[in-house]
This record gives sequence, structure tokens and C-alpha cells, in this order.
Amino acid sequence: MRVLVTGAAGSMGRVVTVGLVDLGHDVVGLDLVPAPEGTTFTWHEADCADADAVAAVFAEERLDAVVHLAGVPEEVSLPDELTSHVITTAALLDAMVAHDVPRLVYASSNHAVGRTPRVDGELTEHVPPRPDTYYGVAKVAAEALMRLFAERHGIDAVACRIGSFLEEPTSTRALSTWLSHGDGVRMVEAALTAPAPGYAVLHGISANTRAWWDLEPGRRLGYEPQDDAEDHADRVEPGPDDEAEAEFVGGPFATAQFHRPALGD
Repeated sequence: MRVLVTGAAGSMGRVVTVGLVDLGHDVVGLDLVPAPEGTTFTWHEADCADADAVAAVFAEERLDAVVHLAGVPEEVSLPDELTSHVITTAALLDAMVAHDVPRLVYASSNHAVGRTPRVDGELTEHVPPRPDTYYGVAKVAAEALMRLFAERHGIDAVACRIGSFLEEPTSTRALSTWLSHGDGVRMVEAALTAPAPGYAVLHGISANTRAWWDLEPGRRLGYEPQDDAEDHADRVEPGPDDEAEAEFVGGPFATAQFHRPALGD
């Protein structure tokens, strides 16, 4: 497949682009910044929130799918979050419809349901949206937009609610939420190649012994994680905030330190 990867210079983008190339896909990178040194595939420097710039990329490239990883990864004001996650998704979806690109894989987040109380048992894909931050609100809105385009235009759209994408887990919470680099690539590959998923949600975590989320939605799409955070547990030191961060599935994002006006800085 010829795949456009947005946010290709980011921490996840650098891993996913290399992984997709290794799997035989033809990758086209898109980011606000120049291509990292050593990049061997096509690159476009543009803002995904600029619909005209996105349309120009689609007019130049023949694409089979989009992997949308671009976006501000931290909590900022609500307008900035909506621009970063919803407007960018809208620009891509409009271009996909205009150029008959049939599939979108989106880096959503566990923070779309982060205010869900942590209870015994794994959360399914049917847990209702309960964002813990404006970042989470924007992820929920982007997922809703994807569903609209899936049902209105027949686009296959897979929202990957990513936990903690790290080389290895670094906190007690991450022992439950970790997504390894290898499993991140496997997750994206499954979401790209699953036959006719329509609109689907999967939980972007590895096969963690302490997992908080059900892996069955991903397995239905062919995602078979191979790593387990428990293999790194002996190197994770308990932290003073472990108990507070385990109250809600969003961890620290659900704590008071993230409370701020919606329209403030």
C-alpha cells in the first residue's frame, strides 16, 4: 500500500514509518518539520490543519490509506486541541473523499475514556466516551468525525486508542497501558490491512499481564500483540503518585493538575 503518515517526524511517526517500510509499504511522510536525516521515502512539509496544503499533497500523491499520527500530544487550550486533532482530521477526510482514498488509521488516545474509574475487569470498546482533558475531548470529537465519514462515505476508519507508546514502561501505570514499539507497528499494520472494518475502535496496548483494556477488538482486526510490560516490571520503581494515578484509567491526566479554563492558556 502507498500510505501517507502524518506526524511522521514525531516519536511514534519515526517508529511507524520505518516499520511500514520494512513491511513493504510505500510510505509518504507529512509533518510540519523537514524529514529526519536519513529518510529514504517521499516527504511533504505542511500543516495538516491547512486544508489547502493537505489537498495539494493528495493531488500530487496516489494514496491507498492515511495513518494520522499528527497532533499536539499534551494538554493545551480547547481551541488549540480542536485545531490539532479535529480540524486536521477533517482536512484529511475531505481530501480522502475527494481523491477516493478508502482507509484512515487514527492515533486516538486512552484519554478519550480517561475519566472512566479504574475497576476490576477490562474495558471494552463499548465503554462510553469519558474524556479526562481537553486533549481527550478533541480525541472523542475526532473519533465522532471519523464515524460520520465512515457511515456517510463508506471510508474504513480505525481509531486506535493508544495507551503509553514507549520503548519500555517507566511507571507502574505503564505496566498496564504500555504499547511497545514493535506492537505499535503491528497495530497500525493490522488496522491498515483488516478487510472492511468500517468504523472500528481498538485499544492500542501490548499484551500486558496487568492490562486495563480488552484486546479482543484489535484481535478481530488481526492485531496480535507480542510484548508484555511485565517483562520490564523489575526495572519499574513504585512512585508516590501511583495510587492517585490508578483511580481513573487516564492516570495523571485525570488529576487536578490538569484542571484549567477551556479557553485559557
